Amino acid sequence: MFALVDRVEDYPQFLPWCGGVDVRERDAGKLVATLNIHYHGIKQSFTTENTNTPPTNMQMRLVEGPFKQLDGNWNFKALRADACKIEFDLHYEFSNRILEKLIGPVFSMIANSFVDSFCKRADAVYGRHD
Repeated sequence: MFALVDRVEDYPQFLPWCGGVDVRERDAGKLVATLNIHYHGIKQSFTTENTNTPPTNMQMRLVEGPFKQLDGNWNFKALRADACKIEFDLHYEFSNRILEKLIGPVFSMIANSFVDSFCKRADAVYGRHD
């Protein structure tokens, strides 16, 4: 699952709101990428830097975008050889009230469906394991 989340280049294939990804830098412990949100006429982009500790943790922080604050944390805990528990915490605040009104509802929908979208993608890529 860690690898699936780390492959940001694949996000447009399964996240309907993702209009594209630009990977700016990648090495063993760090990923800097810009995600483009295209959803119901709203277009916005933001860049994050992810600090990776494979296969258990990924920490995300804002580099640039329409936020005053954006940081998140993915934790992956192995349960069995073919299963893991995923925890995703995301904290964000828009840079101004106008953006909050315009983009806030869309970003809330994205944040609330994020883990579920990755679970569905895992089923498609790896097959379903109950």
